[in-house]
Amino acid sequence: MNIEYRFLQKAIEDKNFVCFSYEGKSYKRVKPLKIVDDLVKCDVGSFEIRKIKKLTVLKEKF
Repeated sequence: MNIEYRFLQKAIEDKNFVCFSYEGKSYKRVKPLKIVDDLVKCDVGSFEIRKIKKLTVLKEKF
């Protein structure tokens, strides 16, 4: 289990927004909804956890 996976689990439990970069594109204020296999389902799409970089869990809740 990598650190991004654990941070995403905690953000989903606490219903916090996250920011990250994925394949060179930056995503801000994303709602992570659930984790299925190696994918995280968000309000803007699905992302492979291993390709997520610079993950930040924000203090803001949704």
